[in-house]
Amino acid sequence: MSLKRREARLGWGLVSIYFLYTAIFWGYPFVWMLILAFSRWKFVGSPKFVGLQNFFRIFEDKMFWRVFLNTMNFLSYFIPMVFIASILFAIALNRMKYFKTFVTLSFLVAYVSSGVAYSIMFQRIFSETGPINRFLYNAFGITIPWFTDPQLAMLTIAIMVTWKFVGYYGLILYSGLQAIPKSIFEAAELDGATSWVKFWKITLPLLNPAIVTVLILAVNLSFGIFTEPYMITGGGPMNRTLTFMLYMYNTAFQRINPSYATTIAIMTALINFSIVIFIRKVIEKEVTIV
Repeated sequence: MSLKRREARLGWGLVSIYFLYTAIFWGYPFVWMLILAFSRWKFVGSPKFVGLQNFFRIFEDKMFWRVFLNTMNFLSYFIPMVFIASILFAIALNRMKYFKTFVTLSFLVAYVSSGVAYSIMFQRIFSETGPINRFLYNAFGITIPWFTDPQLAMLTIAIMVTWKFVGYYGLILYSGLQAIPKSIFEAAELDGATSWVKFWKITLPLLNPAIVTVLILAVNLSFGIFTEPYMITGGGPMNRTLTFMLYMYNTAFQRINPSYATTIAIMTALINFSIVIFIRKVIEKEVTIV
């Protein structure tokens, strides 16, 4: 056997492990997902082919579109809050001279914390008898139904998720800030540029790749949120905190309809992908300094 053939066999032997892993943990689930989406199955027996019936059902499913509006509502709260908080954290970290590692690790503790644990913690903090409502009652004589008001419940969950991810997204933006050459800012200062001008004309344009990354991660997170509404509200009140993941879970395991839950998952992925493409088309651009 020639050396070239021996190297080829060795190479195929090494990558075959990856191919086997992909076939078992990605290929098979993907094929099974497609089978379920075009079938009717109740966990027992063989799937019955129904064509596009599950997809047509989605357009008549009022609950699906209620969940879609809930997700857009969450996005409208979460994206501005987490982006502003993250970029402020990144700028503060970039200017910090001491205790930078301690501050970074302190914020990352929230990111690596258990979703169940911090959901319970925030449930008690925002409860009617929690510390926030006690402060508001003692100071202003009011209490706020954070998780029981249909208009406030999703906002409260967005605040919770912002607290968890601001450190992680802030580090991504901080890495982008570190990559900007300081000589550019020095040249702008010589031309008389103010701090505000430097931020809008230099920092934000050069930070565009990191900003796009953060926004895409935030959008993907918004379509995959599950633990917080499941643990705290169960999708209520009035289904206003019902998310796509929670709706899939309820459909598959409570209504015993995994086929329709799979169809919901496919439609959710398509909507998510469309929003990501839209963000990239609108925000992502070549870096130019004016």
